[in-house]
Amino acid sequence: MLHLRKVFGFLAAIGLATVSFASEGGGVAPAASKLVDFGNGWAITNSMATGWATSLVLITLILAAVRKPQILPGKAQSVFESLLEALRDLFEPIVGKKAFPAAFPLLVTFFIFILMHNWMGLLPGVGTIGWGHDVEGKFHLTEPWIRPFNSDFNGTIALALVSFGAWLIIVFKYAGPKLILWDLFGNKAEKSETPGWLYPILSLVFLIVGLIEVFSIMIRPFTLSVRLFGNVFGGENLLHGTSFIFIFYFMELLVGLIQAIVFTLLTSVYIGLICNHGDDHDHEHGAEGGHAAEAHH
Repeated sequence: MLHLRKVFGFLAAIGLATVSFASEGGGVAPAASKLVDFGNGWAITNSMATGWATSLVLITLILAAVRKPQILPGKAQSVFESLLEALRDLFEPIVGKKAFPAAFPLLVTFFIFILMHNWMGLLPGVGTIGWGHDVEGKFHLTEPWIRPFNSDFNGTIALALVSFGAWLIIVFKYAGPKLILWDLFGNKAEKSETPGWLYPILSLVFLIVGLIEVFSIMIRPFTLSVRLFGNVFGGENLLHGTSFIFIFYFMELLVGLIQAIVFTLLTSVYIGLICNHGDDHDHEHGAEGGHAAEAHH
């Protein structure tokens, strides 16, 4: 139940994290359409409203499935528990046992939220119902009422910022500043096995590599958001451009699943690169301490 409460909290945070600056356009526009305009660039867009509505539906369905967890689970609870077990087996070796209890609710939320929003773009009426006007006898849609959350760059950047913020909190809590600095800039060579003249040079090399790594960390929100937005937005345009041919529906089902897995796996890898390494580091120090104690005895 603790994991479920955290999942609900993350769903609400992701749904509320987007402040969108939308522009109008025809067809599947890069920017979402404004449903309520507060002025000065502040608005509630169709993608934001869709994100909130989908979060509410997901929370309701999960509560209905596991309203009162039973020792002998029913069908709905069994399905949800099987999904959690599969995700646990996937993420725990990557994240590491130390950080896993804090990271798992976040990762589960990302996977379910992104997958449902990717797939909801395939529902009839999504992106095709709304305000418009006739152009040469044909209806031209300008302001769709429903737009998938992940087909708006504001939505994917919100997801990426939540991921980056959670990464900062988790790594500082479970690894600590000292291990983070050593992991980024520390000389990984064994001093006893490295020539004296070479060790300072390697220290400089690791410092430069660490600075490059810091830059790569800073652009993670951008790369995460662009990857997800590009695939979902491109899929929406593909469906509209091909008049919703069935084969492309099947392809978009696979793309939606793959993108949910990729975003979640990358988040877990970023956490595990430091926190899982910390588990190994602690284990090595523990082993060295044990060998020293045995030698002393």
